[in-house]
Amino acid sequence: MTIMNRLLLLVLIMAATAFFGELKMNPFGSQFRFSLGTCVYFFGLIWFRQLRPFQTGVAVGLFLLLFRSLLDVTQHGGTFWSYLPDHLPSTVYYLLFASFLAVTNLRKRLDNPLLVGITGTLGDLLGNIGELLTRNALGADHSLGPHILLVLLLFGALRSFFVVGLYNMLMIRQVRALGQQQQQQIDRLLLINSSLYEEGFYLQKSMLHIEEITRSSYGLYKQLMELEKKGQLAPAFSHRALFIAEEVHELKKDSQRILAGLDKLIKQESLRDRMPLMQLNELVIGANAKYAEMLGKEIEFSTHTDINLGTTRIYPLLSILNNLTANAVEAIPHKGRVGLEVLLHDCSIEWHVWDDGPGISAEDSEYIYQPGYTTKYDSLGNPSTGIGLSHCQDLAAMLGGSLTLVQEDGLTRFIMRMPTYALLIKEKGR
Repeated sequence: MTIMNRLLLLVLIMAATAFFGELKMNPFGSQFRFSLGTCVYFFGLIWFRQLRPFQTGVAVGLFLLLFRSLLDVTQHGGTFWSYLPDHLPSTVYYLLFASFLAVTNLRKRLDNPLLVGITGTLGDLLGNIGELLTRNALGADHSLGPHILLVLLLFGALRSFFVVGLYNMLMIRQVRALGQQQQQQIDRLLLINSSLYEEGFYLQKSMLHIEEITRSSYGLYKQLMELEKKGQLAPAFSHRALFIAEEVHELKKDSQRILAGLDKLIKQESLRDRMPLMQLNELVIGANAKYAEMLGKEIEFSTHTDINLGTTRIYPLLSILNNLTANAVEAIPHKGRVGLEVLLHDCSIEWHVWDDGPGISAEDSEYIYQPGYTTKYDSLGNPSTGIGLSHCQDLAAMLGGSLTLVQEDGLTRFIMRMPTYALLIKEKGR
């Protein structure tokens, strides 16, 4: 923090202490007062840790001496110097209070509210005793008997614990706000990781196809070589087939490097090993509620989890559920309902993703799982990729489950079933 910012904070504490210091009571019929200014002063010392307690006490004490003396001059007349003895003891109070907090290193113990309250009470008591002794030295006659000390102690405790309560309330609100911000960041990273997982899954499938093509190309090369040996084919054809096999093999190695990089990135950004199913569903619903808002649709979302279980298969489940729920959102023309439910059925778990949109025709339902088939087009007439449901079906099969379409009671419902034990299997490296 710059010097200018510290100076502004110091001026703020001085001004606030002076203002609230006029909200006072004079219990002993003299200039000695109990006021809210002390509360503001104590709060400033523990909240603004950039300021040093002793320096702050000196600045506040001197400012109040000048402020209150000038205030008396404007209200009652007389000279400035004649009022200084009335308010000099208050300066002693703030100096002793600040010195006590500095000596006890109170700011290092702010995680213990009870200790902070007791320390503030003792500091307030010490400052008040110092102020009364100073007033006695300047001609006043204040007794410091047990009943007076008890009054000082009680008022000190009230003011100190009020400040500690306010401080902890504000800190709790701050921590909650930070917690919500961090949770939003975690949810965003989880969705990003599920997208990476989805791309990695596709890449892994492509590598299997590449491997099959490589074997087929090499098999073709050997067949062409046999034909060349018999003089039935020119040599250029076998060399061309070998070149294709080698190029496809290089493509496979490049894909392996990309897949390894994706795996490493997912593991580096792995935020948790296990997640409750209820939290998983809420994450999917929350993300798609924002998606529906972005599309300008009025959709009522609902979620229900019938079982209290957690899973280690976070990313494949997120990928499936997010795809199905996004499809449900896109199926709603303008206004409708979308739901996500989890049920326990025998030894299997069922996820139900439903919507009350126009549904899927009988003709289309036969082809919806075929890669590339789609009924969705953008505003320019360009078709969607048509691989979402195919991908969901493949991922469900990888988890040992299945994906089924059911249309009844005006609802389009996709049901994903998987064995319960599959939830607890840790993800293996590819």
